[in-house]
This record gives sequence, structure tokens and C-alpha cells, in this order.
Amino acid sequence: MATVVKLHVFPESLNQHKTRLLRRGFGSCPSPGVLGFGHKNYDQFSVKVCRAFRTEDGGDVKEKKFRNLKKNEEKTKRESGFWSSLKSILLRNFMVGSKSDDEYRQAVVKVEGLLSSIAIQIGRYIVTMMSTGVILSIGFQMSGGDSQMDALIWYSWLGGVIIGTMIGANMVLEEHCRAGPRNVVITGSTRGLGKALAREFLLSGDRVIVTSRSPESVQDTIKELEENLKEGIANAVGSSLTKLSQAKVIGISCDVCEPHDVQRLANFAVKELGHIDIWINNAGTNKGFRPLLQFSDEDIKQIVSTNLVGSILCTREAVRIMRNQANAGHIFNMDGAGSGGSSTPLTAVYGSTKCGLRQLQGSLLKECKRSKVGVHTASPGMVLTDLLLSGSTVQNRQMFNIICELPETVARTLVPRMRVVKGTGKAINYLTPPRILLALITAWLRQGRWFDDQGRALYAAEADRLRNWAEDRARFSFTDAMEMYTENTWLSVFSLSVVCAFIILSSTGSNLPGT
Repeated sequence: MATVVKLHVFPESLNQHKTRLLRRGFGSCPSPGVLGFGHKNYDQFSVKVCRAFRTEDGGDVKEKKFRNLKKNEEKTKRESGFWSSLKSILLRNFMVGSKSDDEYRQAVVKVEGLLSSIAIQIGRYIVTMMSTGVILSIGFQMSGGDSQMDALIWYSWLGGVIIGTMIGANMVLEEHCRAGPRNVVITGSTRGLGKALAREFLLSGDRVIVTSRSPESVQDTIKELEENLKEGIANAVGSSLTKLSQAKVIGISCDVCEPHDVQRLANFAVKELGHIDIWINNAGTNKGFRPLLQFSDEDIKQIVSTNLVGSILCTREAVRIMRNQANAGHIFNMDGAGSGGSSTPLTAVYGSTKCGLRQLQGSLLKECKRSKVGVHTASPGMVLTDLLLSGSTVQNRQMFNIICELPETVARTLVPRMRVVKGTGKAINYLTPPRILLALITAWLRQGRWFDDQGRALYAAEADRLRNWAEDRARFSFTDAMEMYTENTWLSVFSLSVVCAFIILSSTGSNLPGT
């Protein structure tokens, strides 16, 4: 049986490369053709580009591919109408000379993001003009044609626009700072608040290093966070998809009480990330609520070593790295009960370590004053973690119903502020005075929020919480609706509202009883 040898040549590759000398005795042939041989000894052959090639069924590969592309394009236009036609026109401009599917998809995402951004800006402009127009109309009607009042309204509107523009410019700068991915190191980040912080940084498009004493915990946390990232990427579009595509999570085991481990962590971070933008000393421990006499020597040693010595060692390594890198870096030490010097009965050892960290903060502010290193504190308040619940009584847990929050809630508030921190000596707190006041006012409504009368937990498991948490992130909230207004609009509305209130009081003041 005869053997037939088939030679498949792709024209695209031949367009980019000239025929080369392949082996001894081979050369190029000036005559046209697909496969040309030289003289009678067949010492030479050349490969030339032809118009088309036939498939095994006699079809033309190039023509078939062209017909299929045309057919798909016509089908897409019929399905999507004007929007698809507009996208196709823009793609022709963006996709000059590009043929790969990956480049095509990237261009589609780029165009969709551009069009979405334009639509949002137009929508904001329309909302701004409509809002200010309505307020101005109301103000002019209330003024009753008084020229002085009309001038006051115009000046108030102009002042609001100017102030809003200044605030808006600052927010644009902060947004610019927020845009790029951050390189983040978080100690004690395989559970509780540390893991919640790592997850929030990761879903903000950052590159995160998680650590723990246990290598198994590190690997389990990495797998879990990678699943969270995949879910986020699957639900993201446009610029959010581009942002998440840069995120990654890696980890290494580290005992912050051991100087060698901390140095290994710092070197690992530089090797994997290049530089460090944010270092968070979150590793901490407590041994329950009880008098000092009931703490063993090992308990005291472990609390002080982890909370105070560990934070000092990590801060030293972070400062060493950040001083030698081109980018500015920021270090966060976690505040806790006793940070301000107040007494902490039943947690005396824990409180003393946190007070020591506050003294460390003050000293480092002066040592790093003229460097690019920012030293800050972050106060999460009371978070429902194993650290807080260890050794807690039923009475403690009833109090937790009023003032405590879940790790995901706290992380979602702290991380955006950590990412855009500037300078040094900043204090980023979750439990602010307004939140404390609100918690006290609504204390009777918070009974049984996390624990029942017997101290049994009522809140959902972490997996269920994360599912609801992901849905809350995707939901369009009232806060998101407020952000649709530009800063100029809000200040203009506020300024004009004050003027309108003044006009109303002025016009009705003489008719009020007792005036």
C-alpha cells in the first residue's frame, strides 16, 4: 500500500518569516508555487505562499474561515441591533491587526468599560444639573423676586460648586491612589479578623501574603481565599474584572515570636512581591477573662511574646524593608483594650501589651519622621472572634450583643481606609463615637443579636455568612445610590437648602406667635 505524505503549511506564518536555508543543499527557488524543487537532483526546494489550501473534503480553508466569520458577525448584528453595530465599529478601530481570541476578548472588555464609564459620567452630569435646577427654582420662587435674595441664592450655589470641586479633586486623587494593586502582608491571617482583612484586600485587587504558625492552616486559607477570588472574578465585569485579575494570595508559616521566622517572612515578601505597601501586625492572643493570679507562667509568656514582642519584631523588619524600597510603605499595629492606658480588669496581661504598643507607636513616629515609612494604628473594636470569646461568660456575651460585630463587617470598613492612608500617625478606628452612641441608643433592639440568654451563639457559620456577605457586596445599596451624585451636587443642595430655610424663616417670622 502506498503511503501518502501530506504537508500542511499555514499562510499566516509564512507572511511573517522569509524562507530560510533549512539544511545543507537547500535554498530558495524564484519560481512561484507551493512546493518547488530545484534541479534534477532535487537538492533544493522552496515553500511559497499560495492563495488558499484545500481541506480533505476539498474545501477552501481560508474562504471557509472568512465565510464563518461573516456569518457570525451578521448573526450578532441581528441579535443585538444598534448596540452591537456600535461595538463592532469601535472594535474595528481597536483591533487593527489583532487576530487572537484573547486579544479580541480583552478589547471587548476594554470597550465595554469605556462605554460604561462614559455613560456613568453623563448620568452624573444629568443628575447634577437636574438637582441644582430644582433647588434653584424652589429658591427663586421663595425669594418672591427679591433681587438681593436672588443674588444670595446664586452666590450660595457658586460657593457650593467651588467647595465641592475642591473636595471632589481630593477624592479623585484618593481614587487614583486606590486604583493600583497593593502588596500586603498580614500576620495572624488564617482565621478571624486577619482572614477577613486578607479576603477584603484580595477582592480589592491586591496581592496578599497570609501567615500563621501552622503550615496546614496557611495552605487551607490560601485555597479558601482563592475560591473567593474565583467567585469574585466570575461575577465581575469591566474595570472590576481587570482589577481582580491582578490579585493573588500566597502564604508562608511564621511564628512572630521567633526573630528568624520574621526575617524569613520579610525576605519572602520581597522575593514574591518586590516591595511591601502595607504590613499589618494582626497576630495576637488572649487566654480568657480571669484575674492575674489565675494566669500561668506559660500563659503570660505567650500573650506578651505574641502581642508585644511579635509586633516589635515584625515592625522592625517592615521598617528595614520599607526604608530601602522606592515606594512608601505603611505599618499598622492593632489597638485593643488598654491601648489608651485605661485599666483592663480580668485581662491585665493583654491590656498591658496593647498599652506597650501605643508607646511603641509614639516612639516610631519620631524615629521614622523623615523617612517614607508610615506608622499607624488600626482599632477594630470588639470583633466576634475566638480571641474575644475565649473564656467569656454569659454576662460578657450579653454585652457582646450590643457592641460586637462580625469580622467581615469590620474588615469591609477598615480595608478601604487602610488602602488610601497617607502620611504617618493615622488612627483608623471602626468603633467610632457615633457608632458607640448608636449602639447604646439601640441597645434594647440588639438583645439576642449574636447570643441567646444562655450564651449560645445565634449567628451563622462562616460559610453561610460569606455567602450572604457576597450578595450584600453585589447589591445596589442606598450608599451606592448617594455616590451617583457628585460632590458638587451635595454641597450645592446643602448650601441652597440653608438659604431656602433662611428665606422661609424670614418670610414667616413676623407671623409666628410670640414674635
